Amino acid sequence: MKISYLPYAATNAFSRLVVDYTSQEPHLKSFLNRFPTLEAFEAQIKEKQDFPQTQRETLVNVLEKQYVKLEKSPALELNLALLRQEKTFTVTTGHQLNLFTGPLYFVYKIVSTIKTCRLLKEAYPEYEFVPVYWMASEDHDFAEINHFNVFGKRYEWQTEQKGAVGRFSLEGLETLLAELPEKFPVFESAYRESATLSEATRKIVNALFGEYGLVALDADEPELKKVLVPVIQKELTEELSFQLMNRTNETLAAYYKPQVTAREINLFYLENGLRERIVAEDGKFKVLNTDLVFSVEEMQKLAQEHPEKFSPNVVLRPLYEEMLLPNLAYIGGGAEVAYWLQLKKVFEYYQVPFPILMLRNSALYLNKTNAARMHKLGLPPEEMFLDLNTLKKQVSEHLNLPEVSLEQQQQQLGEIFKEVEKLAVSIEPTLEKLVAAEAQKVQNALSALEKRISKALENKHETVFKQLATLKEKLFPEGSLQERSDNVLSIYANNPDFIANLMQAFDPFNNQFTILEEEA
Repeated sequence: MKISYLPYAATNAFSRLVVDYTSQEPHLKSFLNRFPTLEAFEAQIKEKQDFPQTQRETLVNVLEKQYVKLEKSPALELNLALLRQEKTFTVTTGHQLNLFTGPLYFVYKIVSTIKTCRLLKEAYPEYEFVPVYWMASEDHDFAEINHFNVFGKRYEWQTEQKGAVGRFSLEGLETLLAELPEKFPVFESAYRESATLSEATRKIVNALFGEYGLVALDADEPELKKVLVPVIQKELTEELSFQLMNRTNETLAAYYKPQVTAREINLFYLENGLRERIVAEDGKFKVLNTDLVFSVEEMQKLAQEHPEKFSPNVVLRPLYEEMLLPNLAYIGGGAEVAYWLQLKKVFEYYQVPFPILMLRNSALYLNKTNAARMHKLGLPPEEMFLDLNTLKKQVSEHLNLPEVSLEQQQQQLGEIFKEVEKLAVSIEPTLEKLVAAEAQKVQNALSALEKRISKALENKHETVFKQLATLKEKLFPEGSLQERSDNVLSIYANNPDFIANLMQAFDPFNNQFTILEEEA
């Protein structure tokens, strides 16, 4: 496997915030605790070392219950035991319960998390570091997770179920499984033998990453929600996070558009088949799109006695996570880092240490076929990020095809018309506009001619340019990064060592885009 790296800015595929973050621009400091460097973790560990032992016990007890039906690897068994110890810390990533893991970046986030723990263990051998996948089981946006793409074909699960997706039964998935082009036992057994999507996702993640000691946590648990009670009560009565986040947004907006908007109440009401926003109206609390109405006293009592009926939204979910885990860092994509930057004041108010924010690794993967085609066209992998027209010129140069450019001729004509204009104006000043108009006509005609000649060249070398266009589409489906569309099975089916390859290639601290190229 050939591995190379490319600065994020050189890909032209990432936001300004991502480029600024990887460059550690000084204006970001006020929105962070620390920039993501290995050295920064020394202070982060000290800040998190007072994590309550009672919370550790509750966390591990819940995890052991969630894993009771699963075969655990020795690495996972060890990590669950280590979580009870005060010198053990976590590094966490979170993601929705995408069907068949969804886009590749689901896998990239988890590998980045595992690799970060390994590097931290090398740097701080006196401590233990456990990778955690936070399952977004309470999310209710089913349309975002109900599909995946394998070998260029989209597969989609249809169901009428509502509410938190982690609680969905798996009815209707048999039809989709029957449509798959080949058998994928790990996934099929998980979906056929599980009661809920959350249970199935944990089985899949455990099968793929259990040997690395990854812990998958579903925080939709009554015992875990108890830690959130003070936050729920403040949220209901003071609109606290709304006010704090808006103050941050006023400053952040000078540099970036805020990623998320805080609500007056950043909580959902949660029951089976239901996850709807809680709003305050006329001195009462209402659950949108239902007939549920609570008095202030009733809602406060509900929060105290049944916190599991409350679900934090994107504003409070990070706080909930950091209250539950002895966590040092959160690993996410650019959009996730963007909304975490809005939350520091919320963490400061509740006196919860703000984690180090780390960008997940991003990658382009070239299988043997695509790598061979790329090299035949004379293109190095870093040039594949260029637009198709520029790539055509690169290929033309490599194959010694004539370059079609009439730029020199256009400059020469421009000089000629300047002389004509000078002569015409000396005789009759009103002729200036006429000469300019004629000059523009000729320039337009020359541009059109250039396009016709280019098209003729493309027709002459149609096969080569078709191969280039096909390769570009395979590596950048619909003009987007491969990792945002392709599913892991598109690679895993032909390369069972794919995750091991990623583990070797990824370095979450080098702040560069990774290119993995299969060698013949």
